[in-house]
Amino acid sequence: MAADLFLGIDVGTSGVKVLLVDSNGRVVDQQDESYPLLEPRPLWAEQDPEAWWRATARALKKVSERQPLNKRLAAVGLAGQMHGSVFLDGRDRMVRPALLWCDQRTGAEAAEIETAVGPEKLRRITGNPLFTGFTAPKVRWLQKHEPDNYRRTARLFLPKDYIRYRLTGIAASEVTDNSGTGFFDIRKRNWSAEITAAAGVPDRWLPPVLESPAIAGKVSPTAAGRTGLPAGCPVAAGAGDQAASGVGNGVVRPGVVSATLGTSGVVFAYSDRLRRDPAGRIHTMCHAVPGAWHLMGVTLAAGGALRWYRDTFCPAEKAEAQRKQTDPYEIMTAAAGRVPAGAGGLIFLPYLNGERTPHANPLARAVFFGATSRHTRDYFTRAVLEGVTFALRDSLEMMKGLKLPVREVRLSGGGARSRLWCQMQADNFQVVCRRTVNPDTTALGAAILAACGSGTFASVADGCAGMVRTGRVFQPDPAVEKRYKKAYLLFDSLYPALADSFDRAAEIEL
Repeated sequence: MAADLFLGIDVGTSGVKVLLVDSNGRVVDQQDESYPLLEPRPLWAEQDPEAWWRATARALKKVSERQPLNKRLAAVGLAGQMHGSVFLDGRDRMVRPALLWCDQRTGAEAAEIETAVGPEKLRRITGNPLFTGFTAPKVRWLQKHEPDNYRRTARLFLPKDYIRYRLTGIAASEVTDNSGTGFFDIRKRNWSAEITAAAGVPDRWLPPVLESPAIAGKVSPTAAGRTGLPAGCPVAAGAGDQAASGVGNGVVRPGVVSATLGTSGVVFAYSDRLRRDPAGRIHTMCHAVPGAWHLMGVTLAAGGALRWYRDTFCPAEKAEAQRKQTDPYEIMTAAAGRVPAGAGGLIFLPYLNGERTPHANPLARAVFFGATSRHTRDYFTRAVLEGVTFALRDSLEMMKGLKLPVREVRLSGGGARSRLWCQMQADNFQVVCRRTVNPDTTALGAAILAACGSGTFASVADGCAGMVRTGRVFQPDPAVEKRYKKAYLLFDSLYPALADSFDRAAEIEL
C-alpha cells in the first residue's frame, strides 16, 4: 500500500496532540498526552521541555501501536505554542526550564530592547510591538538575571523546533514561529542582526530558517525506537500554532479569513503582500504559505469569558444540565437565542484578562454597561456572546482598513459548536461564514504541511483544497445588521471612555 498517511503534532501549553490523517483530511487516529505548567513565582510560567518530549513520544508510540505506519506514513509535521525559549548547552542538556508565551516577568527587558532599537523601527522590522511574552526579552532576562545559565547556553529553540530536534537530530527553524520571537525580519524572512544584538542573542545559538512546508530532517533511528515512527520518515519544518491553525482552516488565499473561538479568540487572515498596522495594534507575521504573510488579531477572553460567566452566574443552568445530561452551554445559548439582537442595549466588554487587539492593555477590565431593571440573566448571557463577537469584529474592521479583502470567514474552536454564536458572527461580519469540520485545526495544519513537504501536494493551497473540509454555512441576515451596527459602535466607544478608570481600578486591585 502506498504511503498515504500524515502525522500532525501540536505541542500545546497543556499537552501534546498527535493527529493521523489521510490525504483527504479524514482522521485515522489521534492521541493526547498532558504535562504540567510550572508557576514558581507570580507572573512566571515555565515548562520542562523534556516533559514535552516524553509526552510526544508516548502519544506517537500509542498511535504507532494501533496503526501500521511503517509502509503508510509519508511525512510528519509539527506545530506548537509560540514564543517559548528552550536553552540547551553544548552537550544538548537543558540549561533551565523553558520560559513560556504567557510568562510576564520580562517587562523591563522588553522596554530596554525597544529603546535600544527604537519602537517604530522594531515594529517596521518585526511587524509587531515587543510584547513581554515574546522570545527576545526572555533572552535578555536570562543574560541579566542568570548570567551563568546564559554563558552555558549554546542553542536556542522554540518549543516545536525542540521536538523536531529530538525527532531528527537536525537543528532547524521556520518563518512563522520565528515571527513571534521579536528578533525576526518578516520582510527578509530571516533573523534581524540588529535586534538579536540588542537582545543578547548570539548568532551561534540560532538554527537555519526554512519555509514551513520544507523538509527539515528525517526521523532518526534513536527516535524511531522511542516513538514507533519509521526511521527515515521525512519531518517538515511546520508552523507556529496560529499559522498552522490558519492552514487547518484553509486560510491560504486572498479573501478567506478564520475566526477561532477557543479560550481566547483569534481572527487570522492571509495576505499576499506585507501589510502592517503602523500603530502595531494587529499582528503581522510570515505565513506558512511560502512568500506570504498573515495578519492576526487576538482577544484574550473569548470562550474563556463565557466559561467565567457560566461558573460565576449560572449555577441553575449547570444544575439543569446535570439533570438533563446535557451541556450547560446549550441551555444558556438556547435562552440567549430568545433575546433580541443587541441585548436591549446591554454591552459586555470581555477584557477579563486585559486585552491584546486592538488595545494591548493588560490593565483593561471586563464591564457590563447599560443594565436596567428589565434585563434578565438571559440578556446578560447574550451580551457576553455579543461582546466577544464585537471584540473579534474589532480585528476584522482593522484588517479591512488595511485593504485586506474579506469574502468568507471560516469558524472553528469550541465556540463554533454553538449555532447561535456562529450566526451572530455572520450577522456582525456581514459575510458568509463556514464552519470547519475538523476541530483540531492546528494539528491538521501541521499534517497538511507534511503532505506538501512530502510532494503529495504541489502547494499549501492544493493541500488545503484536498484536506480541509467545511460544513454548515451561515448567511448574514441583513435584517439585524443595523441593530448590530448600533450596538457595535456603542461597544467601540466604551474602551476609550474607560481607559483611565482601568488604571485606577488596577491601583485598588494591587
